[in-house]
Amino acid sequence: MGTIKKFSSEKGKSMLGYEGYIYTLERKTDVKMIFRCQNRDCKGRCHTSPSMDTVLSEPTEHCHGPNLGKIPALELKNKIKSRAADSEEQSSTILHSVLRSFPLDSAGQLPKTDTLLRTIRRQRQAISVNADNRLPDHLRQTDRGENFVLHENNKMIIFTTTSNLSILEACKHWFADGTFKVCPKDFYQMFTLHGLFKSQVIPLVYGLLIGKSTSDYDQFFERIMEEGNFNPDSILTDFEAATIKSVKSLFPNVLHKGCLFPFGQCIWRHLQSLGLQKQYQEDKYFHWNVRKLLALAFPGQTCPTGS
Repeated sequence: MGTIKKFSSEKGKSMLGYEGYIYTLERKTDVKMIFRCQNRDCKGRCHTSPSMDTVLSEPTEHCHGPNLGKIPALELKNKIKSRAADSEEQSSTILHSVLRSFPLDSAGQLPKTDTLLRTIRRQRQAISVNADNRLPDHLRQTDRGENFVLHENNKMIIFTTTSNLSILEACKHWFADGTFKVCPKDFYQMFTLHGLFKSQVIPLVYGLLIGKSTSDYDQFFERIMEEGNFNPDSILTDFEAATIKSVKSLFPNVLHKGCLFPFGQCIWRHLQSLGLQKQYQEDKYFHWNVRKLLALAFPGQTCPTGS
């Protein structure tokens, strides 16, 4: 007899692969489990022990041939889903790692890469909340046992620890930024707050926000400010108008600074609005003069002067 391969369906139901055929659970009794061929036009059946470790009798005949390459493809999908649930690795890292051991002769049965990556993301979204729409316990604490969730509702989740907030309180220079690429589907962005501590910039607070309006940032900063006596000297952000408005409103005595890279992006967007992209690409003197605009971000004494 061949080797039994065990799988789970998209809905978590038992499946098995045997001699090139895929079976789904039809029913079970106290003494055996009865599987039927995944092809609904086929009447093939397979009976196994309750543990699915032993085939009790040869499967009945199928109306089609086996598909040996499909079993490794199903195994791969189950592996990436299991690894996604048990690790914090990036989706691409999980997929590339599992693909290393995938048999080349079954490559034609693999879904597209984007489909496999979506499978990983869906698995993580499925386990991200429990029946009460709250984060599960294993995501609410750090590896050191500290509480990691400061605030949680359907509009905002803030992740940080008491230790992180103590460090932030000691930091005189803060850095805030948002990303829209790494964020659960129910939220719009992940907004992070970093502090300059002992000559190193350390991420200290993570927020999942539903938007990028001034009120979204106000709620984030106001909740943080409830946790201590924070008195930074400066806060650096990008040039998002809502972020700047929130910072200047809630921290009127703090120096606000813009980040150099977004400053360059603003210059480029303005260049595009004036229709000057072609001149920028073809006229080297114009190109260098535009590039010099970035130097406006630096104090005069730090910029070299010509002879």
